[in-house]
Amino acid sequence: MAADRDARLTALEETVAHQARSLDELSDQVARQWCVIDSLTGKLERLMVRFQAVEEQTLGAPPTTKPPHY
Repeated sequence: MAADRDARLTALEETVAHQARSLDELSDQVARQWCVIDSLTGKLERLMVRFQAVEEQTLGAPPTTKPPHY
């Protein structure tokens, strides 16, 4: 009876250890993804500023028209 209980306890401890390791790995991955998201957000904001500057420079230019096949 005690051996069965010890085996179950050992299995539960292994499961908890595995889940803790998985959570740590997922947490690290989420942190890395947030770094990428922050970087991409900054690049997008800079591109929007540049795009707006180009639009303001070409405001007097004739509008571009789509080809007839669109």
